Amino acid sequence: MADQTNNIESLETQFPAVSGSAFTAAREQVLASGQSVLQSEQGFIYEVFPDGRRVQVKKIEAPTPVVSGSKINIR
Repeated sequence: MADQTNNIESLETQFPAVSGSAFTAAREQVLASGQSVLQSEQGFIYEVFPDGRRVQVKKIEAPTPVVSGSKINIR
């Protein structure tokens, strides 16, 4: 059981880097295909185009600051 727990913990530590790489690759693939992506930054949602143009779409609430490794309960 301890080996299984260690294996799960090891996989959990790798998840942020792996998911970040997958997200970056998917974003680049979409832009390379000529489509736009939506991106949030500093309280706004922007549509980003393959040529680098950015169009502000909507103002949103500022993100909630979270310390890495912390748990948040959603009600």
